[in-house]
Amino acid sequence: MAALLFYAPLAALCALLAWLLCGVRRRQLGEPPLMNGWIPYLGVALEYGRNPLEFLRSMQRKYGDIFTCKIAGNYFTFVLDPFSHGAVSRQGRNLDFQKFAIGFSQKVFGHADFSDPVFSCSYRDIHSIFRQTLQGPVLQQLISTMMENLQAVMRRDEGHGWANEGLQVFVDRIMFEAGYLTLFGKEGEEEAEAMAAGRAAPRWIFMRQAMEDFHAFDKAFPEMAAGLPIHLCGRAFRAREALAEKLHHRYLKRNKCLSALIERRMHAFDQMEQLDEKEKARTHVSMLWASQANTLPATFWSLYYILRCPEALETAQAEVERILEESGHTPSNLEKPVVLFKDQLDSMSVLGDIIEESLRLSSASIMIRVASENFTLTLDTGKTAAIRKGDHIAMFPQMMHMDPEIYQDPTEFKFNRFLDENRQKKTDFYKNGRKLRQFLLPFGSGVSECPGRFFAVNEIKQFLTLALCYYDMELQDLAAAPLETDCTRAGLGILPPKHDVSLRYRFKDSIAVKEKMAH
Repeated sequence: MAALLFYAPLAALCALLAWLLCGVRRRQLGEPPLMNGWIPYLGVALEYGRNPLEFLRSMQRKYGDIFTCKIAGNYFTFVLDPFSHGAVSRQGRNLDFQKFAIGFSQKVFGHADFSDPVFSCSYRDIHSIFRQTLQGPVLQQLISTMMENLQAVMRRDEGHGWANEGLQVFVDRIMFEAGYLTLFGKEGEEEAEAMAAGRAAPRWIFMRQAMEDFHAFDKAFPEMAAGLPIHLCGRAFRAREALAEKLHHRYLKRNKCLSALIERRMHAFDQMEQLDEKEKARTHVSMLWASQANTLPATFWSLYYILRCPEALETAQAEVERILEESGHTPSNLEKPVVLFKDQLDSMSVLGDIIEESLRLSSASIMIRVASENFTLTLDTGKTAAIRKGDHIAMFPQMMHMDPEIYQDPTEFKFNRFLDENRQKKTDFYKNGRKLRQFLLPFGSGVSECPGRFFAVNEIKQFLTLALCYYDMELQDLAAAPLETDCTRAGLGILPPKHDVSLRYRFKDSIAVKEKMAH
């Protein structure tokens, strides 16, 4: 036993030396500066994970606008010059986005490998459904359904008087249910009759459980993104399977008001004989996550900043009142449902600017491509970098969003930052004396740009419009320091707050109810 205790550390030391001698990647001629890190496999993952923005800033100061880091077994070449984003996007022949996206999605959501040749042709057709159902003229139907569902959820607060709730809880319970119903429809006639007769649990109980499962699954996303198998995240795995059970085609086909997006995806998946029902349902879990994971925190931040900034609140309320009056509504008459069309939402420049500024402050997405071959990348400066097959090319727009040369006082919320003096969209932002073509990238760019970005912005606008229309709201502790973002989710999109903040609110119609009762 004593000999074993003596030789065990020696063996570990030998293994470490072998890794240092043989397992460490060496920088080759023409390649970017390389950081292997000192921890086998993890590389610099711990330093990066603590605060990606500050880590990348320190690397940029030391190595320039392009360098390679080993992170959790993979090599990431970061391109931080915003003028070179286009150079990366133009490398479609050498850089593959779908391989990374499908592989990551398969690992996390447990569906089939859609990069397999048996699926590749059909999956291309499925991917085109996004553009057909989330953009252009057909977007109006989705907007109308979301408007109806938001008001149905909000009106449950009618007549309850003043209440206290976490702002994040308030936003999530309204937006999650409305968004879920907009995509996946409402229960069919039999289920609705059973609920009305008390033979089945009411919808809000179903939604509460679905939201709890969603958050349990989403909470483990940073670990799963870092490579931890979902089966080692027990609660997340059970939550994912519970969500998938609710999204089996046998249930969805009984629903009414299914979105065109889900209807067409269901039809396409039903044509794939290789897919079983569980795999089909898991693809719908991926759609649920994609539609909620970033929209919920983006909506939170938008409302949070409005309520913290009196000028933003006053200006936003004026814009909402103008739009309501144009639509035949008045703040004193809340009986008739509010109906807004896409062109009206598009005209709301103040709310649009508030949303964009909130996205700028909270977005920490990462745009990733995988090198399909060895090739040479030419940056905007003319500098070249040799890229190895299998390496990941990464762009981190938060570096640009928080650059004081591009945005004055970048950590501050300025509700009119993206508006000129005539309240028209401002597009003149500069770095090194040059105008930036792309200066705000919360939804990615190129082939990785989110196809649902137009719907996402519109549903946030709808929520803010209705919240300002229907509720009196105030944050409990306005004197407190601004909330900080949770950096542990950097790379996954919109960062949530580190903690919630208390909201005091009441449904405005409760005032009218009390006045009627008094008389």
